[in-house]
Amino acid sequence: MGKIYTALGLMSGTSGDGVDASIISSDGIDQYSEILNKYFKYDQKMFENLHNLRGKILKFEDLTKNENEINQLEKELTLFHARIVNEILETFNENIDFVGFHGQTIYHNPMEKISKQIGDGNLLSQLSKRTVICNFRQNDIKNGGEGAPLAPVFHRLIVKQKKIDLPVCILNIGGIANVTSVSEYYKNSFLSRDLGPGNCLIDEWIRSNTKNKYDDNGKIAKTGKVNKLILNQAFENFDNRHNQNVLSFDTKDFSLGFVRGLSLEDGAATLTDFTAKIIETGLFSFLSKAKDNLLRVLVCGGGRKNTNLIERIKTRTPKNLIIQPIDDYGIDGDYVESQAFAYLAIRSFLKLPISFPDTTGCKEPTTGGILIKNF
Repeated sequence: MGKIYTALGLMSGTSGDGVDASIISSDGIDQYSEILNKYFKYDQKMFENLHNLRGKILKFEDLTKNENEINQLEKELTLFHARIVNEILETFNENIDFVGFHGQTIYHNPMEKISKQIGDGNLLSQLSKRTVICNFRQNDIKNGGEGAPLAPVFHRLIVKQKKIDLPVCILNIGGIANVTSVSEYYKNSFLSRDLGPGNCLIDEWIRSNTKNKYDDNGKIAKTGKVNKLILNQAFENFDNRHNQNVLSFDTKDFSLGFVRGLSLEDGAATLTDFTAKIIETGLFSFLSKAKDNLLRVLVCGGGRKNTNLIERIKTRTPKNLIIQPIDDYGIDGDYVESQAFAYLAIRSFLKLPISFPDTTGCKEPTTGGILIKNF
């Protein structure tokens, strides 16, 4: 057994509604234990500023055009994370070796090999007086990868530690939906890719047409009618892009344009069906590789709480594809990503790979992250 480290992972995902914080202890290899999980919600101003900024950054040049606004929001975002760390440290008596600081993605374009996260690791280290590991994606990009997804190596650890029957997929439905397929416990025998939109289109539609941030449990979509003509055309357009062999997506890769003009309810229903169809199609491609043609799918992320979306996925998939929440195995599905970045911080310190050719498309297993100690 190697040395056990304790790390705090901070993750603000593509939904951009707050920060998930998790403390785990791990050797960075084949064991971990969960210590703490807590969610910190952005206030309305931070939420609006973040989504307004993301709406302005549609291409690489927009990063320079909006530089002042980006720098200001980066400072505010870092101060928010610092308050989180210090609040946790007030009640957590044990030492934290590393803070895994993902930051907030504001632009991701795998075709251009660019992934931009805001978050000042130097400032966070100074204010928290802790060693911070950040910029997880850049080394992968330098080595030919897309910079995402990075959680698969932690997904494999979950499957191994919980002794979940193989083969198995872990489906994360956040703003973007991504899936990891694990076929063996010990080797780097896992595949991963982003499938397409998770919650992002449904959430954006709800924000644009109501005062709510998301469709709670899919209640609005349940009352609407799917526009099949629009749905089929949108899926055909998406399929053409998917055939470009892109492994990762940004929320801005998808537009509400095809449902504009529909009622609130019909738009929500059509977008939910569109999302379900993309996820189902992606899962089916993994099923074809499963031994005995049986595949268990464990769902994590906020989208697993949208029962309407989950039911639409289930009605489309064959019976030999078993879909269930990852919570059934004693894992809180809200905090898989934040725990992953705590684990990745430890692996980064140990110079172990955090990305792989079959996950991000990098040339060889690649470590990542920058260690900052500014106190």
